Amino acid sequence: MSLHPAILPNGRELRPAAAASIGELNERSLHRALKARYAVGGGATEQAVDGFVADVVAGGRIVEVHTGGFRPLRRKLPRLLERHPVTLAHPVARDRYIVKVPADPSAPPTRRRSPRHGSVFDVFPALASIPALLAHPNLTLEVVMTVEEEVRALTGRGSWRRRGWAILDRRLVDVVETFAVASMGDLFSPLDAGLPERFTTRDVAAAMGSSRRLGQLAAFCFRKGGVSEVCGKEGNALVYRRVG
Repeated sequence: MSLHPAILPNGRELRPAAAASIGELNERSLHRALKARYAVGGGATEQAVDGFVADVVAGGRIVEVHTGGFRPLRRKLPRLLERHPVTLAHPVARDRYIVKVPADPSAPPTRRRSPRHGSVFDVFPALASIPALLAHPNLTLEVVMTVEEEVRALTGRGSWRRRGWAILDRRLVDVVETFAVASMGDLFSPLDAGLPERFTTRDVAAAMGSSRRLGQLAAFCFRKGGVSEVCGKEGNALVYRRVG
């Protein structure tokens, strides 16, 4: 693997030390913890590779840890994949604990377990930004199932659903399991037996045991990933069938 300094817009080289300060800016605890796990055994973090800062370089492979949507990676990933094998690691909280920090600094924080449990299919909201890229032979997606703490504070700037409680941080408690996804078919195959020959997003959602919105995102990814195609409509709903 060829590692060399990146070039800043002013023409200066981005040395590894500078890369660390830039790459770690505003980095949350969950991202740092996962990056450290992937670097165990001799991997180097915050390395300049082909004009970009890679989270981890280990054993000739680049590891990009991304806790949010993949839209910011639409330029970076294709460039890195031209020359390097890349693992894209995305955490999904199987179990989450909500930690609320009170406004009174003398009061202890509260901690409760969220009733919601994540699944590997919760990767689809992030994957919807780059579904076709999953077919690239140099890319492996790893869905990291975690136990997390979500730290909140009453700032008034949070989502209306959280009534002003803003998320300050996400902390890694444990890694439960990791799913390696080499193609869109790896995500489709667990659902295949539960889908009719012609199916809609409602069928996909039912097979996943998820919301209709997640079923829509999954159907979009399957179509863009080449495992299904549109074959008609039922009212306003698209109807899909398997490809091949």
